[in-house]
Amino acid sequence: MKARLGAVLFGVGVLSLAVAAGTAYYVAPSVTKLPYDLTFCNAEGKPDGCLKASVAVADNATFMQVIDGKPTIQTGQLKATTEVVPQASTTEKEMTGDLAGEAVVWQAYGRVVRTDNGSDVSLYSAELALDRETAAAKAWDKQFLDTDGKASDNDSVTFEGQTYKFPFNADKKDYRYFDRDLRKALPIEFDGTEKVNGTDAYRYVQTIPETELNTPSGSLSALAGALAPPATTGKVTYSNTRTIWVEPTSGNFVKVREQQKKTFVPDQGSNVTLLDADFVYDDATIANSTKSAGETRDKLQLISRTLPIALAVLGALLLLVGLWLVVAGRRATGDARHRADGGPTPVDAPTRQEEPVTDERSEGGPLSDEIPPASTNWRAEDEPTVPTQRVTPDEAEKR
Repeated sequence: MKARLGAVLFGVGVLSLAVAAGTAYYVAPSVTKLPYDLTFCNAEGKPDGCLKASVAVADNATFMQVIDGKPTIQTGQLKATTEVVPQASTTEKEMTGDLAGEAVVWQAYGRVVRTDNGSDVSLYSAELALDRETAAAKAWDKQFLDTDGKASDNDSVTFEGQTYKFPFNADKKDYRYFDRDLRKALPIEFDGTEKVNGTDAYRYVQTIPETELNTPSGSLSALAGALAPPATTGKVTYSNTRTIWVEPTSGNFVKVREQQKKTFVPDQGSNVTLLDADFVYDDATIANSTKSAGETRDKLQLISRTLPIALAVLGALLLLVGLWLVVAGRRATGDARHRADGGPTPVDAPTRQEEPVTDERSEGGPLSDEIPPASTNWRAEDEPTVPTQRVTPDEAEKR
């Protein structure tokens, strides 16, 4: 019985070790990839695990807004909303060849509005392919970035580097992050660790010095005429200090801050500030982001670390217990067969003690149930009780 139970436990132990290895080397890598069925959240925030819009607010901002067809300079609070919408059907249709199984297509929409009246200040839309493992942009001939709401050749772009997500299990190292205004990726440096709303996060900082933007000549003329007469043209410069806090296991953003500045430098006259805004995720976005990142982190750690370790420990224990039961069971079976064959009693077996045998025939004695030996002195009924003695020949002559 012990041997059979031990064999069963040994087999379960081997199975547990195999499942642990499979979970660590096959299941875990598959869940650290961008899924095909990821969706954008509806108004109720469903389904579970969906992508929610992020909102960043800039207080006391200075900004340019086109009103009645003319550029004007305004001040007030701005709200920037970014929505990322995975495109499952486009992924299935377009991600072929080298991209098949390796990339997903996401669409992104950004909108900046004034909070006092809800009017638009700027809009953009984009579509790009992301590597499922690194979350970095992949080369794709149908990617685009539209910043004016009109389809044109100006929408052509080559996305590269990180955009809306960092890799799963992000490292404490520098990456490249795509900037929409410059339409290219620049280094973003690892700057330390920090807790955001109770969640451990890596902090990355990208510093973009004042750089001239590629601006159409017609737009420059319009800015000069409206904001810096008698200038006829000029240039637009841009700078930004971008700080992104990332939950490292999931690679999700938990907080973003962008300190943006844009300046019109006319060919004559004083410079005009087009944008001076410090955008930071609002409290609700930080709360949602840390909660979502924490849930994703816990699931990934369960599958990639906790479950394989637990199964490996359980498997090892079952192997040891099963092996011990098999050995003990075989040893007990061997001893039993040895005794049945009349062999000497093992040293460690209890010695059987025989009860003493006596010749007592008293009632209740050890031999009281035995039949007494039959008497050899048989006689007839008329014979005397004392046996007759034989007469010798000398005695006979005397008589």
